[in-house]
Amino acid sequence: MQRIRLRYTKRGRLRFTSHRDFQRAFERALRRAEVPMAYSAGFTPHPKVSYANAAPTGTGSEAEYLEIQLTETRDPARLRELLDESLPAGLDIIDAVEARTSSFADRLEASVWELRLDGVPLAEAEKAVEAFLAAESVQVERRTKNGLRSFDARGAVLRLEATAAPADRPGDGPCAILRLVVRHETPAVRPDDVLSGLRAVADLAPPVPAAVTRLAQGLLDEESGTVTDPLALDRDATAAATSTAAGAVTAPGGSA
Repeated sequence: MQRIRLRYTKRGRLRFTSHRDFQRAFERALRRAEVPMAYSAGFTPHPKVSYANAAPTGTGSEAEYLEIQLTETRDPARLRELLDESLPAGLDIIDAVEARTSSFADRLEASVWELRLDGVPLAEAEKAVEAFLAAESVQVERRTKNGLRSFDARGAVLRLEATAAPADRPGDGPCAILRLVVRHETPAVRPDDVLSGLRAVADLAPPVPAAVTRLAQGLLDEESGTVTDPLALDRDATAAATSTAAGAVTAPGGSA
């Protein structure tokens, strides 16, 4: 049984797609692309698809991941093309590798987020960021199915910085961009929790909802606070296996 790991995006209006909506769209794409899926056993078999740490509804993302299991071997690059053609624009399959390592979900240690704050001057955003980072703890509340829950939004934030929006951006008025690196913890700290924290410590309240996009998620480099590609280990394992196979063919006494 072959396993393929895929990276996909949620762009434009498709950022409002819920995880359940994406699941339905992806399963339709699997059928259209005639992917030889493995299915679970039981009275209601379903395709073996594993989703990892999906972004909240309403946020864009350049780095969502899932894994599928096949009953026949397929070329990952060709499979990516077929699935991408079968999904609506905005839900784009941008990378595919054969799974050659274990514990993929454990590699999703942190995320990089971009928050666009229309109507917020850069100086105001910088002041709020400084206050947030200076705090030892920033308590925020989030409504859950069990009611309001209070937790610290500061501890999981590894990096937070404010920059000016590009000069050629659409729209008028001031606009600050926040770049945020958050460690994945329990409870998960989301970008809207950090915005609540900025409001609590510095009264930062954007006049319009922030446009939020996940730029990356993966392995965390604690020293630099950067996030690296979680598919790199599978690529390296594939390259090593290919090199070993080529060496066996060309070794003395072997045949081409």
